[in-house]
Amino acid sequence: MEHYERERTRDEVFSKAVKAGKRTYFFDVKSTKKNELYLTITESKKHFEEDGNATFEKHKLFLYREDFTKFKECLEEVIDYIYQNSDESDFNRNTTNRGRHFSNLDFDDLDR
Repeated sequence: MEHYERERTRDEVFSKAVKAGKRTYFFDVKSTKKNELYLTITESKKHFEEDGNATFEKHKLFLYREDFTKFKECLEEVIDYIYQNSDESDFNRNTTNRGRHFSNLDFDDLDR
């Protein structure tokens, strides 16, 4: 997966983007008017119209600080389950990071 930065909007505090095939995932830390931080995760898929113009289909998830721990624990459990119950060759075909587990995600940086 390719990582890259993009220009931030006014309420964005920190952003990371991951290009993964035809999809791009955006992880954006944003701030409310009360300076409370939250995370948005956006999946963006590029599509082409018949006339050749590109459009983007986007799906967005809002994750608030009080839910980080439960979200992280559940995500780790689900990803571990997938790794334990899937043929390893499936992962070798679809990733350049062999043996890398996504369960190492750490949302603790948002507590600063």
